[in-house]
Parts: sequence; C-alpha cells; structure tokens
Amino acid sequence: MDSIECTIRASWQHRVLFTEAVFDPANSVLRDVIGLGPHGKTVVVLDESLASALPALPAMISRYFAIHENLMRLVRPPMIRTGGEPAKSSWNGVSELHRVIDQHHLDRHSYVVAIGGGALLDQVGLAAATAHRGVRHVRIPTTTLSQCDSGVGVKNGINAFGKKNFIGTFAPPFAVINDFRLLATLPNREKRGGYAEAVKVACIRDKEFFESLERDAALLRRFETEAMRRLVRRCAELHVNHIASSGDPFEFGSARPLDFGHWSAHKLEQLSDFELYHGEAVAIGIALDVIYSKRMGYLDPQSAERILCLFEALGFELFSPELLLDGPDSQPSVLAGVEEFREHLGGKLSLTLLRGIGDAFESHELDIAQVVDSIRELERRRAARRLKELMAAV
Repeated sequence: MDSIECTIRASWQHRVLFTEAVFDPANSVLRDVIGLGPHGKTVVVLDESLASALPALPAMISRYFAIHENLMRLVRPPMIRTGGEPAKSSWNGVSELHRVIDQHHLDRHSYVVAIGGGALLDQVGLAAATAHRGVRHVRIPTTTLSQCDSGVGVKNGINAFGKKNFIGTFAPPFAVINDFRLLATLPNREKRGGYAEAVKVACIRDKEFFESLERDAALLRRFETEAMRRLVRRCAELHVNHIASSGDPFEFGSARPLDFGHWSAHKLEQLSDFELYHGEAVAIGIALDVIYSKRMGYLDPQSAERILCLFEALGFELFSPELLLDGPDSQPSVLAGVEEFREHLGGKLSLTLLRGIGDAFESHELDIAQVVDSIRELERRRAARRLKELMAAV
C-alpha cells in the first residue's frame, strides 16, 4: 500500500474581552477588534428580545460604526432576529444570513457580529462558519448563560430531527466581548439560568470556586451586581481554560466534561417543549447525576447534599414533571437521552460523574435502575421541601 501521511497542527487565539457599555463611542474594544482586519466590512445581528428591552440600541450600534468608519463599516442597519430556542429550530435563519453575506459581498476578512443569547449566537455562528468556509465571527453575549458558558466556547449549532445541536460546527469566534451591563436587561429567570453552568464547572473543576458560590449564594439569589460579575468572570475563565488545555477542544474523543448533567438536560428541554430553560434543565440534570453518583458510592452524601443545597439556595427547582413521563417501554422518557447523548458524541458512552466537589471522572456505563431510583429521590426531595414550606407558612 502506498500512502502519504502527515500531522497538521493549527492554532487559534481565543479572545474573551470584558467591558461595559460596548457601544459607547468612547469604548474602543469593538473598534480595536474589527480594526484588526483590512476593511472592517460588518453585518450585525441583534437579538429581538434585547432590541425590545433597549429600543435605542440599533441606532447606538449604527452611530458607533459611523464614528469609527475609518476602521469599520456597517454594510446595512442591524438585523433584528428572533432569539431563544426558535432561533435554533430550523435552517431558515442560517440561510437568510447566508443571503445577506452574499448580497453585501462579505468575505473571509469581513465580520459578522452577533449580539444576543446563546441560541442566537449558535445560529449566527453556524452561518458565519459555513459562508466562504468561515467569515470572522464576533460574539457579544447578552445572557448570564452565554457570557459564562456557551458564548465563550467554540461550538455553533441548530436543532434538527428532534435532537439538540444536530447540525453544527466547531469554529472558534474571532473574539468574544462580554459587556456585563447588558445583563441588566434580563428578567430574573434568565439571569439565574447561567448560574447552573457556574455550579457545573465548579463541581467538575474548582472546589474553591464552588465554595465562593456557596458564600455568595444569598447575594446571587438577589442578583447583586458584584457577586454576579465574579461568577461570570470565573466561570468564563474556567470554560476557556478547559477548551485550551483539555487536549481535545473539538471533541474528537468521547469524553465531554463540560456537558456534566447535560444528557438528561437536553432531553428534558425537548420533553417540556422548551418550557424549561436550558439552565433550569441543566440544574435538574446535574442534581440527577449528583444523586446517581451518591447512590453508586462514588460521591459522599455530604458533598452531594452541599451541591443540591447550593442549587436550591440560588433559586432552582430540582424536579420537573417531565422526569416522570413514560416512554413506549414504560421506562421514563428522559432515559432516551442517554443514547442520544452517546450518538451525539460518537464512540462509547462517556458520562461525567463526581468523586468529590472539583473531582470528576468519566464513566462508560449507566445503571438504569439506579437512575430511576435517583429520579424518585429527587421527587421525594421536592415533596419534602414543599411540605416544609407549607408548615413554615402556617
């Protein structure tokens, strides 16, 4: 057999920049990022919910580009697009952005700037990664969840065939700009959502961060500014460090520690018709895997209780009715998420579980009977909490 083999290595600079008031003309962060290119030709896509919360924002963006027109050029007014899970529900949004990129003759040295939550960033990132095999993509995440997790990563995707992120790419953004001030526009439910990913990464990577979340729990529940700022900054740092140092940034292997708790979370989102927000589903999914880790003898009961109590102190519910929905085999429907998760990764099943807070490991099998018992334990915990609340109210 004749063959030619070589090893190809590529490197990326992954920039996550922190600022406030990114579209204040005096703020040079975005100007300096786009000014790195030869002509700064740019399309901006803006999340509809953010545009509703800040009606003056489209004009502010246009003015910012006009002031810095020597380095950056906005080729059309900001595009306002639906965010949230509908942004990930079909290919239409991706193809529409492809059309705009073609219409305005953007090339691989041009920019597509996405301003919004994780779902919109996913959709726009997929379009940018697949036009000309890659137009420069700048993310400006506007939710707690996207500023500390999805928005600072290297993945893009939309849902298809009833599965999360079935169509997608690994494509590091040209830059990520976290403007903490934009989080003030969020309803409390969305502010809280990102906390789940912070607890996740603390559980698998950083015991000291977990302890800081415990100390700040009451402040975070009230959405105190400095406590939230600390959470976002450290959570983003841990995610970026994992991507850069794991040795598998594009997930060629089977292990995926940053998806701790996600095998059931993704399925719960689908089973609820996305009435459950992603962060809420992740909190339940982590709680399920924490109890399972305890029941299997991997995790000590005291550590398991600390994790569950932290979620509750932050304001999360750790049970949803979707956990009890039966599938065609009379087993909980959520268990279908196990095989979907394995299929999405490819190779053998690899689930992240805990030996301790900050001490994760990969398991390649799942005791279904123990998962079912873990669901029942979560249900009992929810019932006991409600009884306690009723007694306290009497």
